[in-house]
Amino acid sequence: MSILTTLTKEFHSIFNTTDIPRTFFAPGRMNLIGEHTDYNGGHVFPASLSFGTYALGAKRDDQKFRFYSMNFPDAEIIECDLTNLSFDEAAGWANYPKGMILYMKEAGKNILQGADILFYGNIPNGAGLSSSASIELATGVLLNELYELDVERIPMVKLGQKVENEYIGVNSGIMDQFAIGMGKKDNAILLNCQTLEYKYAPIELDDHVVVIINTNKQRTLAGSKYNERRSQCELAVGQLQQALPISTLGELSAAQFEEHKHLITDPIIQKRANHAVYENLRTLEALEKLQQGDLDGFGQLMNESHLSLRDDYEVTGIELDTIVQAAWDQPGVIGARMTGAGFGGCAIAIVENEQEEEFKKTINQKYREVVGYEATFYTAAIGDGARELVEEC
Repeated sequence: MSILTTLTKEFHSIFNTTDIPRTFFAPGRMNLIGEHTDYNGGHVFPASLSFGTYALGAKRDDQKFRFYSMNFPDAEIIECDLTNLSFDEAAGWANYPKGMILYMKEAGKNILQGADILFYGNIPNGAGLSSSASIELATGVLLNELYELDVERIPMVKLGQKVENEYIGVNSGIMDQFAIGMGKKDNAILLNCQTLEYKYAPIELDDHVVVIINTNKQRTLAGSKYNERRSQCELAVGQLQQALPISTLGELSAAQFEEHKHLITDPIIQKRANHAVYENLRTLEALEKLQQGDLDGFGQLMNESHLSLRDDYEVTGIELDTIVQAAWDQPGVIGARMTGAGFGGCAIAIVENEQEEEFKKTINQKYREVVGYEATFYTAAIGDGARELVEEC
């Protein structure tokens, strides 16, 4: 029995209805290179994944919305009404779809009836692959099609970020929603987070796979250190403005930075700026490498990215460094790096198919020896962005 058949049966059972739901899917995402560049006016390089969030929906005759998640089987159906879509802490995860409905309506879109919506996500918990943005975009495409709203994709992506920032209250950038909304099979996206200019970059893995390795470490430091790094980069910009008309580090070429970095008087602040400038340049070079089909060259950029995050930005830690160093020591690995904010979370590696099982076994053994507990491994395929699953039913 296919997953969609199973989910449809579950929909009928949970909501006690014979209505035929339409099925939508929004992937998770990973960032291949370009870390801590978004708030520095630079580029990121994400890709959408083959796992994500399914949303099955059917319109109702009244103004009631009913939400159910198969990921929380002990929870009840969560209900709300079109006349009251305000944030409700007791609604938990259902605030993400509620926020999308509210902001679609506030954007002038006609949503006059409620709906029954069943969610099922297969994004690994705690892996930092953006399940919240996946729920937002799954809801977005569902609303768009069920109610024939004609919302273009980038405005929908922006609404997803607005839900995260204003409705939920998390001050995150637009990368997650953009990668999930605009993803393309076998392609990464070079994205300028400020202008939303983007280019697709083909990833021809051939006989390689992308392996995501979750450190399983609670990222207790990530928030405070993130804010600290951000303010350090702002200090660097302030000092460089003595000679350069810039507002972000992402505007600098290598030559400009090298000529003027002496203006940054604190060596720690200079290291932070060094990472921000060169990491952004690596994303631009990554596009060129992939357009040339140079996967080995792309892998080398991943390695350089991790070294910069470890030595200049200092956001890795023993867990991520142990995994990445062990990956570099393994045969068949052409590149590995941490991904995400750091201080835990995940690393990614590009590994030869035939080495994959040995890679996982060896990395886990070395990780357990150093850290004391196991990592978790996921093999990722790069898939399309948020969409209706018509042809797959």
